[in-house]
Amino acid sequence: MRLSDLAKGSSVFLGVIVAGFLSTTYVDQRFAAAASAPASTSSPDPTIGPASSACVGEDGSWKNWLWPNVPTLSPKCR
Repeated sequence: MRLSDLAKGSSVFLGVIVAGFLSTTYVDQRFAAAASAPASTSSPDPTIGPASSACVGEDGSWKNWLWPNVPTLSPKCR
């Protein structure tokens, strides 16, 4: 391996780390505003409870969860 190959590989590795950090920062800023917005305390559907709590419905579907991933060990909807 030559020194120029090491420099190219190191610059690519550093570029990937910086890009990952910047994208994480962007996602945090973009979605933190949605998560920190005041949620209403009542829901149009009284069977799923308050709009601010995530829960699992009878059919296994997620209720009141804005994110693409789902929380682990969420309570069942009342």
